Formats: sequence, C-alpha cells, structure tokens
Amino acid sequence: MSLSFSIPDAGPDGRFAEAVAGRDTQAPDVITQAAALGARLAAGASHRDQQRILPHEELDWVLRAGIAAARVPKAYGGPELSYADLARVVILLAKGDPNVAQVLIPHFTSVERIRLTGTDAQRQRYFHGLLHGDLISGATGERGGQFVADMTTRLMQTSQGLRLRGKKFYSTGGLMADRLRVTARDDRGDQVSVFVPRARPGIVQHDDWDGMGQRLTASGTTEFLDVAVADDEVMFYSRDEGKKRNYQPAATQMLHSTIEVGIALAVLDDAVAWAHRGARPRADSGVQRSVDDWFVQHTIGNIIAHAHGAEAALLRAAALVDRAAAAWHGGVTGDELEQRLIEGSIATAEAKIVCNGAALRAAELIYEVGGSSATLRENNFDRHWRNARTHTTHDPINHRYRVVGNYYLNRIPPPITMYD
Repeated sequence: MSLSFSIPDAGPDGRFAEAVAGRDTQAPDVITQAAALGARLAAGASHRDQQRILPHEELDWVLRAGIAAARVPKAYGGPELSYADLARVVILLAKGDPNVAQVLIPHFTSVERIRLTGTDAQRQRYFHGLLHGDLISGATGERGGQFVADMTTRLMQTSQGLRLRGKKFYSTGGLMADRLRVTARDDRGDQVSVFVPRARPGIVQHDDWDGMGQRLTASGTTEFLDVAVADDEVMFYSRDEGKKRNYQPAATQMLHSTIEVGIALAVLDDAVAWAHRGARPRADSGVQRSVDDWFVQHTIGNIIAHAHGAEAALLRAAALVDRAAAAWHGGVTGDELEQRLIEGSIATAEAKIVCNGAALRAAELIYEVGGSSATLRENNFDRHWRNARTHTTHDPINHRYRVVGNYYLNRIPPPITMYD
C-alpha cells in the first residue's frame, strides 16, 4: 500500500518554529525527559503493537523534547551530548517502546555522517533543521544481490540534472521522517549519501514491513522514481575512505544495542508486575504468594542480573566510543588514533554479544514466573521476544564472537566498515 502523510516537504527552518535544543541543553535534563517519555511510551506500547498503530504522536513527543538533536555539535549550536549519555537516553526510550527507539538509530547515524562528510554549508543547513525538530530516516538496505551490502540504487547525471533511481527494502522510520538519507552509487560507482525531503516528487513509500517483531518502525519499501536531486543534497566519499577506520560504525552498532537493553529492562518490569498480579504459586511450593516462591525469585534475579550486566557492558562501550570520537575530532593521529578506534569497535562487539543474549534470555524467562495465563494474548508478553529476535538479526552475532576472539587471540583488528 502506498502512503502519503500530512508532513510537508521539510524546509530550511525545520519541523518546529522554535528550536527544541541548543548549546545550553544539559545531559541530565535530557536523560530526565527520556525517563518520563519512556514511561509514557510504555503505557501504550502493547496496544500499539497489537493493533499495529505507527507511533506518529509518540515520536513527536520525542522530537519536541529535543532528543533527536542530542548529537548536534556545539560549533553548530547543538548540545553535543556524549555517546554515553545518548546511550542512557535511548535505553530509557527503548524500555518504553523499542520501535520508537529504533527509528532514532538511522537518524543519529545520519547526524554523524553529516558531521564527518558534509560540507560546512550542509552542516549549517541540516543541523539547523535538527535543532528545530527534523527527523532523518535511513534508506540503505536492499533485497537481492549476493551480499548484504550489494546495492543497485543509482544517483545518475542526466540532461535534466541529478536523478535518483532505485528501491530500498529497509527504510526505518521513513514514513515518519522529514528527510531521507539514501545510500546510492554514482556514475563512477562511488558510494554517496543523498539527503532528500520525504515529500519530494518521485518518492513512493510503502507500509509493507511485515516482520514478526519491531512492527512499528515503518521499515517498509521506498521507491525512487527518477527523483530530482540538488547538488548540495549529496555527500560524496572518496575511494580511500573505505580503507580508513573511523568511530561512526561502532557508534551506530553501540546504539543498536540500546534496543536490546531496553527490551530486557521492560521484560523485568512486566515479570515483576506479573508475579504480583497474575502468577499463582503451586500448592506444594510452601508459600502463599508467588513473589515468595524461591524459583520465581531465582527467575527475576536471572533476568535482572543479565539486564544490568548488559547495560554496564554497553555503557563501557559507549565510553570507549566517546574516547575514539574525541581522538578523531581532537587531532590525534597515527597508531594512537587507530588503537582508540579499535578499542571502541571491540568493546561494542563485546557489548552486542551480551546485550543480545540478555534480551532474548529475559523475553523467554518471563514465562517461568508462572502460569499458562502469562501466554494470553491480552498480556502480549510475546512482543518482547518478537522484538528482540527481530532486531538482533540486524547484525549477525556470530560475526561479533569471531571478531572479538580473533582480536584477543591474534591481535587482528576488526574489519573496517565505511558505513552503517
């Protein structure tokens, strides 16, 4: 089904007339807002999942809180929150609704792409929009091809100017965004990012994402039917860039793991609540309440220990990504820079292993709290496992085990990825 929503073609002033964040925006305030928003998101998360209601209004809450502008550099008027603080923010949102949190991941990837490869004029333009509530979605992944990153979408020079042609199967957040960041190849075969307003003629969006989990991320197909592109909407990469390590792919993967931590913590809340209101002890358990059952206590302890362990591993990775980013932007070069980048990447791979396991383990263990009534559709506890299992396929975890093991055994650094 092709869709057309009421969001206008994003202009230079952003979604909102007033700025939602600035240099004076402080991390503790953003984290406090995220905690409150997470609770609001949680209140309707199960219902939205059951009825498949895309979270347009809920995402608007997040944008008005200035969270999407968190990484805009101070040099361009933004708060420039650390990745460690941003990770805390996204965990709180993911605990409330992992769909809303996932929509922000390609957005924050786009922010860093603008910072790393945009011209000063592009940074001025797009960062101004972000400070006024703009949301950028990604349109990167395609179906077909031998490998995951194979791409057929093209940015072509024609007699009418630049034209974008192709189809993206994954467009996370696209139906709720102001701009799309489209990955394509130009006439030379080089990879480029194309930033286009979502309402641009020739862009056709389909609400056809039908994954078993993360149902509300608006990750459907987007077609680009000879879309006109201005020269200043393109960010080019040199061929050498793909051979040079930077911090951004590790930062993106670290943020992806916030989804799993949020899910594990949400399961904990539901499991504790169920133990109080829904689970009944066995007659031979020797207790009158499920919360006094040793086995229920063991299950809750299992969930919380792994959830908090995953959170700690993730925040460690975020701190090392911050260290790598500070080195990159601080002029550190040579072996010292390379080592910091590697440390951030390896820590992120370790965190992904732990976070994925914690979410999947928690989502299964909730049923051990007691009673077949936990499986009733009205509880919708299965959404936690569906969401975790769907999102953890984003980055096959077996490769993370191998990368970490190879590094510690043979000091072989992780592969260089230019883009994520």
